[in-house]
Amino acid sequence: MNNLIFKIPLKAAIILILMALTACGGFKKVDQRQMPDGSKAKARKNLEEGRGVSIAGIGRGLRKTTYEFSTSNPMWRASLETLDFIPLTTVDYSGGMIITDWYSDSNSAKESIKISLRFLANEIRSESLKVIVHQKTCSTNLDCRVILLTDTKIKEELHTTILKKAALLEKQSKEKKKKK
Repeated sequence: MNNLIFKIPLKAAIILILMALTACGGFKKVDQRQMPDGSKAKARKNLEEGRGVSIAGIGRGLRKTTYEFSTSNPMWRASLETLDFIPLTTVDYSGGMIITDWYSDSNSAKESIKISLRFLANEIRSESLKVIVHQKTCSTNLDCRVILLTDTKIKEELHTTILKKAALLEKQSKEKKKKK
């Protein structure tokens, strides 16, 4: 009886090992003279042959949504270039939103602002961008008040600057396409 208990797991282990070894499909003959040297060259050859693995390819076929690449959207690029001096907390291209962290200059440590940009369309128009500015005023570290600034100079300046920069980026992009 004791001998039978030992034989069953041993047989199962041997069968599993044999299955694992034969599942590899064997080896192909490869001419080493045709194989590139170095990892970068091998990776380039694999990509050219379409044998690369990417995280983006995992979900392929699940959704048919296509997004315009963010670097080709002039509104998006202009917004990031305009807000490059402020730390960003949320940058979501597919959701069309950029949110900055609280920012204060060295002159007023008790006041800080937070800017949210919402992209309503990809076209460069005034209605395509919504700028929201919040102001936080603290009298002490524990006593802070946050208000929404509706008609302020900073909101209008940001809106205008982003639109102008986006129009300039689009014009430059069109000129580059004409040259090609």
